[in-house]
Amino acid sequence: KTVFAGDPHIYHAGEANSMLKGLLGDTSVLVIDEDVHRDRRRLMLAPFARDAVARQASLIAEIAADNIAGWPVGTAFPVAPRMSQITLEVILRTVIGATDAGRLAALREVMPRLLSVRPWETLAIASPKLMRRRPWRALAAAIDEADRLLYAEIADRRADPDLAERTDALALLVQAADDDGRVMSDRELRDQLMTLLVAGHDTTATGLSWALERLTRHPAILARAVQAACDGDDDYLDAVAKETLRIRPVVFDVGRVLKAPVELAGHRLPAGVMVMPGMVVVHASDASYPHADRFDPDRMLGTTHSPSTYLPFGGGNRRCLGATFAMVEFRVVLAEVLRRVELETTDDAGERKRLKHVIFVPHRGARIRIRSRRTAPARPK
Repeated sequence: KTVFAGDPHIYHAGEANSMLKGLLGDTSVLVIDEDVHRDRRRLMLAPFARDAVARQASLIAEIAADNIAGWPVGTAFPVAPRMSQITLEVILRTVIGATDAGRLAALREVMPRLLSVRPWETLAIASPKLMRRRPWRALAAAIDEADRLLYAEIADRRADPDLAERTDALALLVQAADDDGRVMSDRELRDQLMTLLVAGHDTTATGLSWALERLTRHPAILARAVQAACDGDDDYLDAVAKETLRIRPVVFDVGRVLKAPVELAGHRLPAGVMVMPGMVVVHASDASYPHADRFDPDRMLGTTHSPSTYLPFGGGNRRCLGATFAMVEFRVVLAEVLRRVELETTDDAGERKRLKHVIFVPHRGARIRIRSRRTAPARPK
């Protein structure tokens, strides 16, 4: 609580993320601090307001349904790669708003390479000299191609006579202006789009994968979730999502670089130290969550947990901008899965957490088996 509520002039999250500058860009909301961050964050609020997100739900459901139709029946398979396909498509069509078939195909091809960049590769990206060397040329070419495609989308949006009628996040960001009427430049828009792609792709896909991994090991909860999906009981599906992110937090910690000495928990820390609140430890506390090792969505019903004890999206003035979008996407995609396929339950031990870059993923990819397909009822209104 002290760290997340701390003075943003002292606790620098952007500096803690500085290794991402090469990929995301110098103006990314993730790598800037203090007043610059505050002003940029305000410009980015519109696409993630609750009503703006709600308008995307039907397209998210359509994207999920199309992908689920290709899942195998009767054979165990890792669902994580399928979820990654869904969440990438959601970002390309609802955040970027791409509709041109050729450009969409090119984005689908190039973005997985950038979204799989390893932490140490981000350091190389920041060095033009290194990127001209043979081991890095393919990655440099992928970044150039992604930039070409993103700038083309930005140009299309600026020239669109029906811009005000569009609902994609890019359209709203193009129109966003500060108190002085200044709008974001093409470079600033590119950096925010890359940020939304990197921050919103694997995280949501991994959360959804963990949800199916947990549900298939808890038959009673799975049955209740299926009924909720068919009945349009968003509250219970939200509870499943929230409990999944509690017991299997995707991001295990977030950093703040201290710009002045502070005292934390009785320890005097000097400027320059990075402090990292551990979400995993907080979420596993029996004091905050009795029987914290149990997967129990009921604990999330009708309850608002303290921002200092429920942290899947970070906290304070750096809380994930896309948290509302992520939760709607989580609920909608999960509902489509449960409405369209019958999942087999299993007595197998739960999958272990494996660290992939900065997130915890199921070590076997969240393997599931579909018993049969359902005749999906009409989506509840």
